[in-house]
Amino acid sequence: MLVKLLRNGIGGVWQVGDFITRPSKMRRSESGQAEVDAACGELALYQLPRCPFCIKVRRNMHKLNLPIEKRNVTPGSPYREELAAGGGRVKSPCLRITEQGEVRWMYESNDIIAYLTERFGHIK
Repeated sequence: MLVKLLRNGIGGVWQVGDFITRPSKMRRSESGQAEVDAACGELALYQLPRCPFCIKVRRNMHKLNLPIEKRNVTPGSPYREELAAGGGRVKSPCLRITEQGEVRWMYESNDIIAYLTERFGHIK
C-alpha cells in the first residue's frame, strides 16, 4: 500500500516534469515517418500512467516520434488481463512486439528503449 502511494505520488510529479521538459520529436521525411507509422502498428505499450519507468519509455517514444498504442493496465482493465495471459505476468512497462505473426513481450524499460532506438532511431 505504501509503495503504491509513493509510486503514484512520485509518478505524478514525474508526469508533470515530463510534460514541462519533454524533448522535441525527431523529424523524418514523409516516407520515413510513414514507414515508422506502419511498423508501430505492430507494437503496443502496456503501461501505468504514473509509473516512473513507463514515463521514461513514453518520453523516449515521444522523442523518437513513435505512434505506439498505449494500453493502460490499471486494476480492472481488460488490458491487464491481456498482459497477464499473453506476457505471463502483470508488470509494466511491457512492449508487445508482433513480428512475422509471432508475439514477443519485452518487460524492462531499458530494454524497451534500446529496442526502439535501435529499430527506429536511424530512420530519417
